[in-house]
Parts: sequence; structure tokens; C-alpha cells
Amino acid sequence: MSSEQLKPRTEAGHFFSTDIRVGRILEVQEFPEARKPAYRFTADFGPAAGVLRTSAQVTNYPMDELKGRLIIGVINLGAKRIAGFTSEFLVLGSYGSDGTVNLLSPEPHAAVGDIVG
Repeated sequence: MSSEQLKPRTEAGHFFSTDIRVGRILEVQEFPEARKPAYRFTADFGPAAGVLRTSAQVTNYPMDELKGRLIIGVINLGAKRIAGFTSEFLVLGSYGSDGTVNLLSPEPHAAVGDIVG
């Protein structure tokens, strides 16, 4: 989908049913089993959600820069198997014109577990 193509309208209730929170990346690992280059993340989303894992195609970031970084994630979409790995949340980012993923980040003073809305 290009940046000029809009998705169809949806009900606000669909958006507001997602649980989007601030998390902190605790661990980053290579994910050689993925079809497209990706990393595996372990992230802390605070006391309500705890520690969750996902994979993300963000290999344009050095692994050492990702560890400790605050991220935005959707945590209530259910688990999904990706190349034998269970992904438990969706990390959010924007797509550059070249397809590069740019992670969305909260302000530095945001706290792990804060609700995004």
C-alpha cells in the first residue's frame, strides 16, 4: 500500500478496543528463521501486561541501540506464530518511502505501561 492509498473507514470502537501501551525493550536477538530480516524483542509493558515478546523487521537499527529503548506496542491482539516463534504484541512504526520501518517512540518521560490513546 502506498502512502497515497487510504484504508477504508472503520468504526472508532475498533480502534478504541486496542490496548496500546508504552514498553521498554529488554532484550534484542537475531531472528535468522524469519523470511525477511527481523529481530526478536522482549519488552516490559509494566505491571498490567508484564513482559511480552515479538518479532519486528527493524534491522535498520543496530541491536545495541534498541535495548533499553521505549517503544509503542499493541498488546491485546493475541499471540501469532512467526517462523516457530510466538509473537505476543505488535510494535508500532511508520514506513518510509523506501520501506524502512521507523519505530514510534513516546516522550522520554513516559513510563513503562502508560496507556496510549
